Amino acid sequence: MTDPHQPATPPGTDQRDIEHRAALAEALGKEVWPADRDQLIAKAQEGTPTDRVLSDLRRLPAGQQFDNVQDVAQALGLGTEQQRF
Repeated sequence: MTDPHQPATPPGTDQRDIEHRAALAEALGKEVWPADRDQLIAKAQEGTPTDRVLSDLRRLPAGQQFDNVQDVAQALGLGTEQQRF
């Protein structure tokens, strides 16, 4: 039986992926998009990102444009919500 007090996770994700993506979103904010890897790293370094966030941003492919945190999460291989129709 599912605990009614536990948050639900959308199909394609788990709680760790959601928390990880939230940390990325917090470090990057809303004003940076669209951006490439170097712009994302520079934006994150304006604040106090975790080592994991910086490490992940450095793993992103060079020269690729990202439109949002979802794009970054997909490039990092994190689970993302499946599109619903």
